[in-house]
Amino acid sequence: MSIEALPASAPRSHQEMRERLIVALDVSSASEARDLVTRIGDVAGTYKVGLQLFACEGPDLVRELTASGRRVFLDLKLHDIPNTVAHAVQAASRLKVTMLTVHAAGSRDMLRAAVEAAGDTAILAVTVLTSLNQDDLTQTGVFDPLPDQVVRLASLAKRIGCAGVVSSARETSLIRKAVGDGFFIVNPGIRPAGAGLDDQERVATPASAIAAGASHIVVGRPITKASDPARAAREIVLEMKQSQNSPAVG
Repeated sequence: MSIEALPASAPRSHQEMRERLIVALDVSSASEARDLVTRIGDVAGTYKVGLQLFACEGPDLVRELTASGRRVFLDLKLHDIPNTVAHAVQAASRLKVTMLTVHAAGSRDMLRAAVEAAGDTAILAVTVLTSLNQDDLTQTGVFDPLPDQVVRLASLAKRIGCAGVVSSARETSLIRKAVGDGFFIVNPGIRPAGAGLDDQERVATPASAIAAGASHIVVGRPITKASDPARAAREIVLEMKQSQNSPAVG
């Protein structure tokens, strides 16, 4: 079974909101991914393909998703020498993905090589993983406060020319203050009110993430493990709409 194409048009406000919701296809097979995409329908227009699914199925599923009109966030978190990253980015851009991640800690030369090789693909620099806390950073030799490290890496990514960054919602308002508007801030680790943390350390609700200045949020298990993924996604969108009444996350 292949993935059906999206409808030719959708109400503008609906389209803009659904594109801010990225559904994480953190599964191990194309059949599972196709089933989720089919069940969610047009509630979400952007899907994350990460290391797990890409390692299992390779680029063919990504091509299938983009051919069906879906926007794909290819979350490979590239981190290697500049030349290797540049070639990997070129290969990914030929898949017509919308966003591709690299690690901000890979150096300015690596980030620059990624940006120059990206074509129409937006390069997002991962700052500090949402599964990490201050003690984890210290164990790797980073002794500055975690928020300072996130802002430092985000500012570097902005100077180099990256389209945006990936960060916890807890640092979003600080990043937005440092880099201004017109810069993507993608927040993973988003959990609806009352949901469990799973393996995330620094989490936020959909409404608080958007209120803090996130351009996109990534939601996985609260949608993909739900008995009705489309309904769960719709409820996430409703929470996002509540952001205008939510305090910013500091």
